[in-house]
Amino acid sequence: MEPRNKTDVSKFLLLELTETPELQPLFFSLFLSIYLITVLGNLLIVLAVTSDSHLHSPMYLFLASLSFTDICLSTTIIPKMLGNLQAQNLSITYTGCLAQVYFILVFASFENFLLGVMAYDRYVAICYPLRYTVIMNPYFCGLLVLLSLFIGITNSLVQSLMVLKLSFCTDLEIPYFFCDLIQVVKVACSDTLINNIFLYLATTILGGIPFSGILFSYTQIFYSILRIPSSGAMYKTISTCGSHLSAVSLFYGTGFGSYISAAFTRSSRKTAVASLMYTIVTPMMNPFIYSLRNRDMKGALRKIVRAISAFQ
Repeated sequence: MEPRNKTDVSKFLLLELTETPELQPLFFSLFLSIYLITVLGNLLIVLAVTSDSHLHSPMYLFLASLSFTDICLSTTIIPKMLGNLQAQNLSITYTGCLAQVYFILVFASFENFLLGVMAYDRYVAICYPLRYTVIMNPYFCGLLVLLSLFIGITNSLVQSLMVLKLSFCTDLEIPYFFCDLIQVVKVACSDTLINNIFLYLATTILGGIPFSGILFSYTQIFYSILRIPSSGAMYKTISTCGSHLSAVSLFYGTGFGSYISAAFTRSSRKTAVASLMYTIVTPMMNPFIYSLRNRDMKGALRKIVRAISAFQ
Protein backbone atom coordinates (compact mmCIF):
# COMPACT_ATOMS: atom_id res chain seq x y z
CA MET A 1 0.00 0.00 0.00
CA GLU A 2 1.52 3.29 -1.12
CA PRO A 3 1.73 6.13 1.37
CA ARG A 4 -0.03 9.34 0.60
CA ASN A 5 1.52 12.61 1.62
CA LYS A 6 -0.25 14.40 4.45
CA THR A 7 -1.29 17.21 2.13
CA ASP A 8 -3.34 14.67 0.11
CA VAL A 9 -5.26 13.45 3.16
CA SER A 10 -8.67 15.11 3.29
CA LYS A 11 -10.41 13.18 6.07
CA PHE A 12 -10.31 10.38 8.62
CA LEU A 13 -13.10 7.95 9.45
CA LEU A 14 -14.13 7.56 13.10
CA LEU A 15 -15.66 4.56 14.80
CA GLU A 16 -19.44 4.31 14.61
CA LEU A 17 -21.22 4.70 17.96
CA THR A 18 -23.71 1.97 17.12
CA GLU A 19 -24.23 -0.33 14.18
CA THR A 20 -27.99 -0.38 14.81
CA PRO A 21 -29.72 2.56 13.07
CA GLU A 22 -32.70 2.39 15.46
CA LEU A 23 -30.40 3.18 18.41
CA GLN A 24 -28.84 6.30 16.86
CA PRO A 25 -31.59 8.69 18.13
CA LEU A 26 -31.14 7.21 21.60
CA PHE A 27 -27.37 7.77 21.53
CA PHE A 28 -27.88 11.28 20.16
CA SER A 29 -30.21 12.13 23.06
CA LEU A 30 -27.85 10.51 25.56
CA PHE A 31 -24.74 12.42 24.50
CA LEU A 32 -26.67 15.66 24.05
CA SER A 33 -27.92 15.29 27.65
CA ILE A 34 -24.40 14.54 28.90
CA TYR A 35 -23.06 17.61 27.09
CA LEU A 36 -25.77 19.93 28.42
CA ILE A 37 -25.34 18.63 31.99
CA THR A 38 -21.56 19.06 31.72
CA VAL A 39 -21.70 22.59 30.37
CA LEU A 40 -24.50 23.76 32.68
CA GLY A 41 -23.02 22.18 35.81
CA ASN A 42 -19.51 23.49 35.26
CA LEU A 43 -20.75 26.90 34.13
CA LEU A 44 -22.76 27.24 37.34
CA ILE A 45 -19.62 26.52 39.36
CA VAL A 46 -17.66 29.17 37.45
CA LEU A 47 -20.48 31.70 37.98
CA ALA A 48 -20.76 30.79 41.66
CA VAL A 49 -17.04 31.27 42.28
CA THR A 50 -16.83 34.56 40.38
CA SER A 51 -20.02 36.09 41.85
CA ASP A 52 -19.71 35.09 45.53
CA SER A 53 -17.00 36.94 47.47
CA HIS A 54 -16.92 34.14 50.06
CA LEU A 55 -15.53 31.83 47.39
CA HIS A 56 -12.67 34.11 46.36
CA SER A 57 -10.01 31.80 47.75
CA PRO A 58 -7.28 29.67 46.13
CA MET A 59 -9.25 26.43 46.41
CA TYR A 60 -12.23 27.84 44.52
CA LEU A 61 -10.03 29.64 42.00
CA PHE A 62 -8.57 26.26 41.06
CA LEU A 63 -12.03 24.70 41.05
CA ALA A 64 -13.34 27.36 38.65
CA SER A 65 -10.33 26.74 36.39
CA LEU A 66 -11.06 23.01 36.51
CA SER A 67 -14.71 23.59 35.58
CA PHE A 68 -13.73 25.82 32.67
CA THR A 69 -11.33 23.13 31.48
CA ASP A 70 -14.06 20.47 31.66
CA ILE A 71 -16.37 22.62 29.53
CA CYS A 72 -13.65 23.05 26.92
CA LEU A 73 -12.71 19.35 26.89
CA SER A 74 -16.32 18.27 26.40
CA THR A 75 -16.87 20.90 23.69
CA THR A 76 -13.84 19.59 21.82
CA ILE A 77 -15.35 16.09 21.57
CA ILE A 78 -19.12 15.85 21.97
CA PRO A 79 -20.46 18.39 19.39
CA LYS A 80 -18.56 16.60 16.60
CA MET A 81 -19.97 13.25 17.78
CA LEU A 82 -23.48 14.72 17.76
CA GLY A 83 -22.97 16.20 14.30
CA ASN A 84 -21.78 12.87 12.91
CA LEU A 85 -24.73 11.05 14.50
CA GLN A 86 -27.22 13.54 13.10
CA ALA A 87 -25.70 13.47 9.60
CA GLN A 88 -24.95 9.72 9.78
CA ASN A 89 -21.45 10.58 8.65
CA LEU A 90 -18.35 9.13 10.32
CA SER A 91 -15.78 11.40 8.69
CA ILE A 92 -13.72 14.19 10.21
CA THR A 93 -11.48 16.45 8.16
CA TYR A 94 -7.70 16.20 8.43
CA THR A 95 -7.54 19.72 9.86
CA GLY A 96 -10.44 19.04 12.23
CA CYS A 97 -8.78 15.84 13.44
CA LEU A 98 -5.48 17.57 14.19
CA ALA A 99 -7.33 20.41 15.93
CA GLN A 100 -9.19 17.87 18.05
CA VAL A 101 -5.92 16.11 18.94
CA TYR A 102 -4.36 19.44 19.93
CA PHE A 103 -7.19 20.68 22.14
CA ILE A 104 -7.77 17.32 23.83
CA LEU A 105 -4.09 17.26 24.78
CA VAL A 106 -4.21 20.87 26.01
CA PHE A 107 -7.23 20.47 28.26
CA ALA A 108 -6.47 16.94 29.50
CA SER A 109 -2.94 18.01 30.42
CA PHE A 110 -4.21 21.23 32.02
CA GLU A 111 -6.70 19.29 34.12
CA ASN A 112 -3.99 16.85 35.13
CA PHE A 113 -1.78 19.63 36.48
CA LEU A 114 -4.71 21.46 38.07
CA LEU A 115 -5.52 18.37 40.14
CA GLY A 116 -1.89 18.36 41.30
CA VAL A 117 -2.07 22.06 42.18
CA MET A 118 -5.31 21.51 44.10
CA ALA A 119 -3.65 18.72 46.11
CA TYR A 120 -0.79 21.09 46.95
CA ASP A 121 -3.33 23.71 48.06
CA ARG A 122 -4.92 21.20 50.47
CA TYR A 123 -1.46 20.19 51.70
CA VAL A 124 -0.54 23.77 52.59
CA ALA A 125 -3.97 24.48 54.13
CA ILE A 126 -3.82 21.45 56.44
CA CYS A 127 -0.11 21.12 57.20
CA TYR A 128 0.74 24.86 57.35
CA PRO A 129 -2.55 26.62 58.24
CA LEU A 130 -0.88 29.69 59.79
CA ARG A 131 1.22 30.31 56.68
CA TYR A 132 -1.51 29.41 54.18
CA THR A 133 -2.45 32.96 53.14
CA VAL A 134 1.21 33.89 52.78
CA ILE A 135 2.18 30.86 50.68
CA MET A 136 -1.00 30.66 48.57
CA ASN A 137 -1.14 34.37 47.74
CA PRO A 138 -3.06 35.50 44.62
CA TYR A 139 0.12 36.03 42.57
CA PHE A 140 1.42 32.53 43.30
CA CYS A 141 -1.98 30.92 42.63
CA GLY A 142 -2.29 32.72 39.30
CA LEU A 143 1.24 31.67 38.43
CA LEU A 144 0.42 28.01 39.16
CA VAL A 145 -2.65 28.13 36.90
CA LEU A 146 -0.79 29.85 34.06
CA LEU A 147 2.17 27.47 34.38
CA SER A 148 -0.17 24.46 34.21
CA LEU A 149 -1.81 25.87 31.08
CA PHE A 150 1.55 26.74 29.51
CA ILE A 151 2.83 23.18 29.99
CA GLY A 152 -0.33 21.78 28.41
CA ILE A 153 -0.14 24.13 25.42
CA THR A 154 3.58 23.51 24.85
CA ASN A 155 3.26 19.73 25.02
CA SER A 156 0.22 19.76 22.71
CA LEU A 157 1.87 22.07 20.21
CA VAL A 158 5.03 19.95 19.96
CA GLN A 159 3.12 16.69 19.57
CA SER A 160 0.70 18.17 17.02
CA LEU A 161 3.59 19.53 14.94
CA MET A 162 5.19 16.09 15.01
CA VAL A 163 1.95 14.56 13.65
CA LEU A 164 2.01 17.09 10.79
CA LYS A 165 5.24 15.48 9.52
CA LEU A 166 3.66 12.03 9.25
CA SER A 167 2.43 10.50 6.01
CA PHE A 168 -0.75 8.44 5.81
CA CYS A 169 -1.97 5.53 3.69
CA THR A 170 -5.39 5.05 2.16
CA ASP A 171 -6.59 3.25 5.31
CA LEU A 172 -7.56 6.22 7.48
CA GLU A 173 -9.97 4.55 9.92
CA ILE A 174 -9.48 5.59 13.55
CA PRO A 175 -10.96 3.03 15.98
CA TYR A 176 -12.16 5.74 18.37
CA PHE A 177 -15.19 8.02 18.52
CA PHE A 178 -12.84 11.02 18.36
CA CYS A 179 -9.29 11.77 17.19
CA ASP A 180 -6.94 10.47 19.85
CA LEU A 181 -3.21 11.13 19.39
CA ILE A 182 -2.16 7.50 19.85
CA GLN A 183 -4.73 6.25 17.34
CA VAL A 184 -3.81 8.90 14.76
CA VAL A 185 -0.13 7.96 15.03
CA LYS A 186 -1.05 4.27 14.63
CA VAL A 187 -2.69 4.79 11.21
CA ALA A 188 0.35 6.64 9.82
CA CYS A 189 2.42 4.91 7.14
CA SER A 190 5.68 6.70 7.83
CA ASP A 191 8.10 5.85 10.63
CA THR A 192 6.51 6.76 13.97
CA LEU A 193 9.35 5.73 16.29
CA ILE A 194 10.21 9.31 17.30
CA ASN A 195 6.53 10.14 17.78
CA ASN A 196 5.96 7.11 20.01
CA ILE A 197 9.09 7.74 22.08
CA PHE A 198 8.16 11.38 22.66
CA LEU A 199 4.51 10.49 23.30
CA TYR A 200 5.25 7.92 26.00
CA LEU A 201 8.04 10.03 27.48
CA ALA A 202 5.77 13.08 27.72
CA THR A 203 2.92 10.98 29.15
CA THR A 204 5.22 9.48 31.78
CA ILE A 205 6.78 12.79 32.84
CA LEU A 206 3.77 15.09 32.55
CA GLY A 207 1.48 12.50 34.08
CA GLY A 208 3.96 11.33 36.71
CA ILE A 209 4.88 14.75 38.14
CA PRO A 210 1.33 15.80 39.16
CA PHE A 211 0.44 12.28 40.31
CA SER A 212 3.59 12.09 42.44
CA GLY A 213 2.76 15.51 43.87
CA ILE A 214 -0.73 14.31 44.76
CA LEU A 215 0.65 11.20 46.49
CA PHE A 216 3.19 13.29 48.42
CA SER A 217 0.58 15.88 49.45
CA TYR A 218 -1.89 13.33 50.73
CA THR A 219 0.79 11.35 52.51
CA GLN A 220 1.71 14.48 54.46
CA ILE A 221 -1.96 15.30 55.00
CA PHE A 222 -2.57 11.78 56.36
CA TYR A 223 0.23 12.13 58.92
CA SER A 224 -1.05 15.57 59.93
CA ILE A 225 -4.58 14.24 60.42
CA LEU A 226 -3.29 11.47 62.69
CA ARG A 227 -1.85 14.15 65.00
CA ILE A 228 -5.21 15.91 65.43
CA PRO A 229 -6.54 15.09 68.94
CA SER A 230 -10.21 15.94 68.34
CA SER A 231 -12.28 13.48 66.29
CA GLY A 232 -14.58 16.28 65.18
CA ALA A 233 -11.69 18.38 63.87
CA MET A 234 -10.23 15.27 62.25
CA TYR A 235 -13.51 14.55 60.40
CA LYS A 236 -13.79 18.18 59.27
CA THR A 237 -10.23 18.07 57.91
CA ILE A 238 -10.88 14.83 56.05
CA SER A 239 -14.12 16.19 54.57
CA THR A 240 -12.27 19.15 53.01
CA CYS A 241 -10.22 16.65 50.97
CA GLY A 242 -13.04 14.24 50.12
CA SER A 243 -14.24 15.99 46.96
CA HIS A 244 -10.74 16.38 45.55
CA LEU A 245 -9.85 12.76 46.28
CA SER A 246 -13.02 11.66 44.49
CA ALA A 247 -12.16 13.79 41.44
CA VAL A 248 -8.57 12.50 41.42
CA SER A 249 -9.76 8.89 41.67
CA LEU A 250 -12.22 9.40 38.82
CA PHE A 251 -9.72 11.19 36.56
CA TYR A 252 -6.77 8.85 37.04
CA GLY A 253 -8.93 5.74 37.41
CA THR A 254 -10.73 6.24 34.09
CA GLY A 255 -7.52 7.41 32.39
CA PHE A 256 -5.55 4.41 33.58
CA GLY A 257 -8.44 2.12 32.68
CA SER A 258 -8.54 3.58 29.18
CA TYR A 259 -4.86 2.86 28.54
CA ILE A 260 -5.06 -0.61 30.13
CA SER A 261 -8.02 -1.38 27.87
CA ALA A 262 -6.06 -0.20 24.84
CA ALA A 263 -3.09 -2.37 25.80
CA PHE A 264 -4.86 -5.61 26.70
CA THR A 265 -8.22 -5.55 24.90
CA ARG A 266 -8.44 -6.49 21.24
CA SER A 267 -11.91 -5.06 20.86
CA SER A 268 -11.61 -1.52 19.49
CA ARG A 269 -15.17 -0.74 20.59
CA LYS A 270 -14.46 -1.62 24.23
CA THR A 271 -11.32 0.51 24.13
CA ALA A 272 -13.26 3.40 22.58
CA VAL A 273 -15.95 3.16 25.28
CA ALA A 274 -13.24 3.24 27.98
CA SER A 275 -11.83 6.41 26.41
CA LEU A 276 -15.28 8.03 26.60
CA MET A 277 -15.37 7.39 30.35
CA TYR A 278 -12.11 9.34 30.64
CA THR A 279 -12.93 12.27 28.37
CA ILE A 280 -16.71 12.69 28.74
CA VAL A 281 -17.98 11.16 31.98
CA THR A 282 -15.30 12.73 34.21
CA PRO A 283 -16.11 16.36 33.20
CA MET A 284 -19.81 15.64 33.75
CA MET A 285 -19.29 14.22 37.24
CA ASN A 286 -16.95 16.90 38.62
CA PRO A 287 -19.69 19.50 39.32
CA PHE A 288 -21.62 16.93 41.37
CA ILE A 289 -18.49 15.84 43.23
CA TYR A 290 -17.54 19.39 44.24
CA SER A 291 -21.01 20.76 44.99
CA LEU A 292 -22.96 18.01 46.75
CA ARG A 293 -20.67 17.88 49.82
CA ASN A 294 -19.65 21.53 49.92
CA ARG A 295 -21.91 23.84 51.92
CA ASP A 296 -20.33 27.06 50.62
CA MET A 297 -20.70 25.93 47.03
CA LYS A 298 -24.29 24.79 47.52
CA GLY A 299 -25.12 28.14 49.11
CA ALA A 300 -23.59 30.06 46.21
CA LEU A 301 -25.41 27.87 43.68
CA ARG A 302 -28.73 28.50 45.44
CA LYS A 303 -28.16 32.25 45.17
CA ILE A 304 -27.54 31.93 41.43
CA VAL A 305 -30.67 29.81 40.94
CA ARG A 306 -32.75 32.34 42.92
CA ALA A 307 -31.31 35.22 40.88
CA ILE A 308 -32.14 33.42 37.62
CA SER A 309 -35.67 32.64 38.86
CA ALA A 310 -36.23 36.26 39.93
CA PHE A 311 -34.97 37.52 36.57
CA GLN A 312 -37.44 35.32 34.73
